[in-house]
Amino acid sequence: MKSIVIASDHAGFELKEHLKAVLRDKGRMIIDVGTNSNESCHYPVFAKKLCKEVLKSNCFGILICGTGIGMSMAANRVNKIRAALCTTINMAQMARQHNDANVLCLGARILKPNQAEKIADAFLNEKFDKENKRHKIRIEMFD
Repeated sequence: MKSIVIASDHAGFELKEHLKAVLRDKGRMIIDVGTNSNESCHYPVFAKKLCKEVLKSNCFGILICGTGIGMSMAANRVNKIRAALCTTINMAQMARQHNDANVLCLGARILKPNQAEKIADAFLNEKFDKENKRHKIRIEMFD
C-alpha cells in the first residue's frame, strides 16, 4: 500500500490530525509535511511541500485548509498535480474515476470530521477509469 501525504494550514490542523489517526487505524502509512500547530501560517507553503512529496513518492495527497479552496488553487499550479476540492463522496469518486485526481482537498470549516473521513475513504479507494480513453485524453490536455 502506498503512503498518503497529508498537510494543512492552521485552519485545517485539527482535521488533519483527526484524519491521520483514522487513516493509520485503517493501516495506511502517513507522511505528514505540516503544519504542526494551529498557529497562523501560509497554506501555499504546505501545498507545495505536499505536491513535491506526492510527485516524488507517486502517491496520493490530502490537503486541508478552512474551505479547501486555497489549497486546491495552490496545488493545481504544480505540473502533474490534479487536486480536487471535494465536499461529497460522489465528488471524490468522480475526481478519481474521471480526472485521475492525485490530491484531495478538504475544508475543515465546511465538513464535519465524519464527513471528511467518508470523502477521504471514497477518494483513496476509487480507481481511475483508464479504459475510457476520453478521460485519458482530457487529462493529457492539462499539462
